[in-house]
Amino acid sequence: MADANWYVVHTYSGYENKVKANIEKTIENRHLEEEILEVRVPLQDVVEVKNGARKTVQKKLFPGYVLVNMIMNDDTWYVVRNTRGVTGFVGPGSKPVPLSEAEMKPLGIRTENISIDFAEGDTIAVVAGVWKDTLGVVQRIDFGKQTATINVELFGRETPVEIGFAEVRKTH
Repeated sequence: MADANWYVVHTYSGYENKVKANIEKTIENRHLEEEILEVRVPLQDVVEVKNGARKTVQKKLFPGYVLVNMIMNDDTWYVVRNTRGVTGFVGPGSKPVPLSEAEMKPLGIRTENISIDFAEGDTIAVVAGVWKDTLGVVQRIDFGKQTATINVELFGRETPVEIGFAEVRKTH
């Protein structure tokens, strides 16, 4: 069986939730649950101040776009492409291009889980990235973003730095 990837679908602006609902309905009607796995409209929390009152509201991260986790074949392409409100897949010509691991990370969508052997309070060594060869004490672990916040010495002061799980290892 082919691997499922995340694809970006362009929609009419304001139709994102309608497109999501239409695709999900089609998946149910045509029994495509094994091929089209998930449809998402990425949202972010934004704090708005109206009449002096602070209010957190959810706004679309990418207005006019919907993310679809699917196994690309003629059938699934046809179903998504011909959904009412969809103008096409993002990619050159009519060829959809899946999102890469690096593009997925800021969206908070993980494709793999990294297991870690350290906890808060442990000293870890950074083995990759800008902070390579730096030692730091773990202050916080965020499994959702798969990052650890460590304190490093910068200009003579302790400064918190967020490092990805794949860039660190526990010191013994």
